[in-house]
Amino acid sequence: MIGPLEALIAALKKLPGVGDKTATRYGFSILNADPAEVRELVAAIRDVKAKLKLCSTCFHLTEEDPCGICADPRRDSTRVCVVETPLDLLAVEKGGAFRGVYHVLHGVLSPLDAIGPEDVRLAELLDRVRDQGVKEVIIALNPTVEGEATASFIRDQLKDQDLVVSRIAYGIPVGGSLEYADPLTLSRALENRVKL
Repeated sequence: MIGPLEALIAALKKLPGVGDKTATRYGFSILNADPAEVRELVAAIRDVKAKLKLCSTCFHLTEEDPCGICADPRRDSTRVCVVETPLDLLAVEKGGAFRGVYHVLHGVLSPLDAIGPEDVRLAELLDRVRDQGVKEVIIALNPTVEGEATASFIRDQLKDQDLVVSRIAYGIPVGGSLEYADPLTLSRALENRVKL
């Protein structure tokens, strides 16, 4: 192969979930694309790196500070949903049911990886709860060992505050099948059952 194409393919392989075949297909697609499309792609990549920053309130990605969610007066700022990443925030927002605000940790506690409370946005969450009249903290972290440890840490840090600390429910997804659910998911689904 020619040097620049090999370099492009190597760069594309660094993206999550992109292996050799996909990177090669993307590389040839870019090579054969209309020059205007390539300029548009390059500009979009440049803009996302140059224009996006973290909201000083919730730490979501934004062009304006505060972000549109934190600045929206129709949102309930007394209810804070804690998520690990901006991707998780987008997933909750896509559901359309939550009308509160968010706090993005940008990670979870992981002692094995030397990630402690000072390495994620936990201090900012605690300050926010203390200073901004928060009445409920909803923990929406992934059900991993690290997510559970982070949820427990947050709960322990907030136990003396006059507020509700809740956790999103886990269970069988809509359209899912019990037959294919793992034992932990089934156990959580039973624990989080609701009265009909």
